[in-house]
Amino acid sequence: MKDLQECLLYAIVDLGYVEPARAADVTHQLIQGGADLIQLRAKGVASKEVAALVTELHAVTQPPGIPLILNDYPELLAEVEAEGCHVGQDDASVAEARHRAGRECIVGKSTHSPGQAVRAFQEGADYIGFGPLFATPTKPEAKPIGLSDLPTVHAAVNIPIFGIGGVKLSNLEEVLSAGARRVCIVSDLLQAPNILEKARSLKAVLRGAEIGG
Repeated sequence: MKDLQECLLYAIVDLGYVEPARAADVTHQLIQGGADLIQLRAKGVASKEVAALVTELHAVTQPPGIPLILNDYPELLAEVEAEGCHVGQDDASVAEARHRAGRECIVGKSTHSPGQAVRAFQEGADYIGFGPLFATPTKPEAKPIGLSDLPTVHAAVNIPIFGIGGVKLSNLEEVLSAGARRVCIVSDLLQAPNILEKARSLKAVLRGAEIGG
């Protein structure tokens, strides 16, 4: 499996945008386009259905060595093959998520301030999402935090940090210039006319910044 430190483009397959029947195909396109990490977000879906979908997606992500992360549902990791789970500020702690999983796994955590980022790091999170950097249709109720804290977080936390929330190809250069190194993208990928090509374009910018940095 690809190491988290190598991951630049984190793509979320959100069933709010993608019908379950299309999820495997969308996942394949994202990986072909260069996504390094895939998350399944299935809010409000019965755990049995989520488990079946995870199995289907893992058949796509495993051969190329792309980690598959499950949003919430850490207990499902005891029965399905996936590499980890992601929890929010109002969900289980990192330790509790690992306990529910019943096995070694990646655990990521959403953070919205430098203080939360440091606490997630101290909890033992393997990576964090930091945002929302901009307003986002995925979570319209979430207040954007802007870009100014990106350097502070990167200086304080020694695990992969994925800028998230309203990040898209049109503002990616701005996000990277502000200090981000990795990003998590949802709607700009899933609503693209050509998902593979959009992923490829995003990855090219990220790679260019990594080489230039």
